[in-house]
Amino acid sequence: PVFYNDSILHKTMKYFLFPNSAEYPDLRKHNNCMASHLTPAVYAKLCDKTTPNGYTLDLAIQTGVDNPGHPFIKTVGMVAGDEESYEVFADIFNPVIKERHNGYDPCNMKHPTDLDSSKIRGGQFDEKYVLSSRVRTGRSIRGLSLPPACTRAERREVERVVIDALAGLKGDLTGKYYSLTLMTEQEQQQLIDDHFLFDKPVSPLLTCAGMARDWPDARGIWHNNEKTFLVWVNEEDHTRVISMEKGGNMRRVFERFCKGLQEVERLIQEKGWEFMWNERLGYILTCPSNLGTGLRAGVHVTLPRLSKDPRFPKILDNLRLQKRGTGGVDTAAVGNTFDISNLDRLGQSEVQLVQTVIDGVNYLIECEKKLERGQDIKIPAPISQFK
Repeated sequence: PVFYNDSILHKTMKYFLFPNSAEYPDLRKHNNCMASHLTPAVYAKLCDKTTPNGYTLDLAIQTGVDNPGHPFIKTVGMVAGDEESYEVFADIFNPVIKERHNGYDPCNMKHPTDLDSSKIRGGQFDEKYVLSSRVRTGRSIRGLSLPPACTRAERREVERVVIDALAGLKGDLTGKYYSLTLMTEQEQQQLIDDHFLFDKPVSPLLTCAGMARDWPDARGIWHNNEKTFLVWVNEEDHTRVISMEKGGNMRRVFERFCKGLQEVERLIQEKGWEFMWNERLGYILTCPSNLGTGLRAGVHVTLPRLSKDPRFPKILDNLRLQKRGTGGVDTAAVGNTFDISNLDRLGQSEVQLVQTVIDGVNYLIECEKKLERGQDIKIPAPISQFK
């Protein structure tokens, strides 16, 4: 007789009892990218596959099954549990990536990475309009599962590897790590006052993906003494890296961003670790929407006249920019101040995307000035996406 272990027996029993088609989710009322591309055939092909870490298709799509959609934004509807998810479940991830990233095809395109800040032209905004500037990205540690699927031990290992590396930063990047579990009330209040602290995720998009498990175990915030370079540890990604300051000097913000990232990468590699990256998808992050550069370069900019002009959305679109409220996604603008950032993440380099923001925001400010003087404004020609 053949003896199965319990889990194999259970899976085999389930397989005989229910065909794959009986497990297919009901997506008829869904408006997300995953639901647009998951067919019964694709599901049947992928549903029995697992990554080496044990991540499955059902785990990857659960957030998109549980959250049919957002009234204004077509969400992605799936996440990766590890680096291998993007390969093992490529039949669903690739079309989702292609839709989300404006036609970028991971099957036959290569993503350029460029962190040479000396290539930036301009970058000092008119501070009558621009209140603050920031650039953020994410990085994942190769060999450890991503937040939707990591074990407690893996999450703690991410924290150890990252804070080890950050401790090696020198000069204006010297800083301190604040663990969410160990920080004092005083430190916590200071981080809240600085708007640095991230809370336990409450968005069902994140909680349904398993990202709030064991909160706040192994989560924390590192920042330099000047509070212009920050690293969030184990939130939605292994790390989120942020360079920011008040005012309109985007060039300086990007210079610090590139320098800090390259230093952290060097320090991590010295200890035998590396970031997840490949030439088709660029830097690998939890949500497919952040693949490539993972970069969002944004400014808080005041546009009282332009924001009321009916052409504003089309101008943003043609400049490949997006607007959010001042508090980020889903929030309202306060005092005609908007968070304006790059729309694209994948298929263009960091330098290209930051340049797009610099040129685009300058165009918006020019429009605002023209409207102040009672002059007409033009909708710019759409800028091209990929070289």
